[in-house]
Amino acid sequence: MAPEDIRDETNALSTQLSVLRRHLDVDGKLERLEDLERQANLTEFWADQARAQKMLKEKGALERVVRTWQRLSTLAEEIGVMLELADEAGGGDDSKSMVAEAETQLTDLREGVRAIEIERLLGDEGDENGAILEINSGAGGTDAADWAEMLKRMYLRWAERRGFKTKIVDEQLHEEAGIKSCSIEVQGAYAYGYLRAEIGVHRLVRISPFDSQARRHTAFASVGAYPDVEDNIQIEIRMSDLRVDTYRASGAGGQHVNMTDSAVRLTHLPTNTVVACQAERSQHKNKDTAMKMLRAKLYQLEIQKRQEAMDAVNATKKKIEWGSQIRSYVLQPYRMVKDTRTGMEMGDTDRVLDGDITGFMEAWLAHKAGGGEDAETGADLA
Repeated sequence: MAPEDIRDETNALSTQLSVLRRHLDVDGKLERLEDLERQANLTEFWADQARAQKMLKEKGALERVVRTWQRLSTLAEEIGVMLELADEAGGGDDSKSMVAEAETQLTDLREGVRAIEIERLLGDEGDENGAILEINSGAGGTDAADWAEMLKRMYLRWAERRGFKTKIVDEQLHEEAGIKSCSIEVQGAYAYGYLRAEIGVHRLVRISPFDSQARRHTAFASVGAYPDVEDNIQIEIRMSDLRVDTYRASGAGGQHVNMTDSAVRLTHLPTNTVVACQAERSQHKNKDTAMKMLRAKLYQLEIQKRQEAMDAVNATKKKIEWGSQIRSYVLQPYRMVKDTRTGMEMGDTDRVLDGDITGFMEAWLAHKAGGGEDAETGADLA
């Protein structure tokens, strides 16, 4: 790039950072950090462990935003200084080297500003939390169950790419192949904010490996997500409102899982909310995890009530068949993944199924923030 082009783009990004300073309330976050620092230095800070942990978590989140903004602002200043030094060098080898360095820094600045812009879109309640991801096979028989398992792998690979921790807390196997359903705990900053983009029905078109005549089949699976809430979130659950069922766990795990009723299913009778866990060999641990999942689901219901949009988040209530999908994955007769809400397409289906789906998520976040409509049907996203 020519030095003047680098300077122009740097100035534009600096202006963007100034706007982001206001939108992110960097000054307010700095004041809050000072307040948290003062409280953390008090001798009685650790008297309430739960409160202390909550405040430290808030402090970490605030520091991450502030430090990111400060780093990018400093980088923009350094690019300006580098270009001034290049001008003073008079166009020789040193000047060219400085311009090349400024161009490299500009790439970092551009990507950093884009990342912080995307994070700004993750401002809804619960977005910053971890998530519980649910996958359910739909229309399509064995192909649908196999498709559900393919989606499970896709999301596990996506989480791995982002450095998130995952744990399969419940899984129901299909009789022939694949899974009927599964629940995955995803731990990481803004995991729910991103996975919210995946809520809906996903459609697969391919030559079925289960069809002896090698015909093309269509299969469907639904994806749901809700925020993983902390234990200190005040969601009252009366034991009299719960039905607790125990059963033998299915799937891998050795003889133990087939011989003891270690799996736990909880039903919250007032809301008919059901969760299950069979991740551990201990029934007690499974019950604790199931309670955490139930608390998260009930927390989500409270959020939905306050937003007066009970059906907006849980799109798994849609009928899992033709016409209700948010994304299509076509492997035959051509290869293409297309998001029906944003119109975004990607031809490298293997890459997508290996977890490279952040682009689809970010496109949906930007589309939603702009008040966009479904790219194919014109249906309002909300």
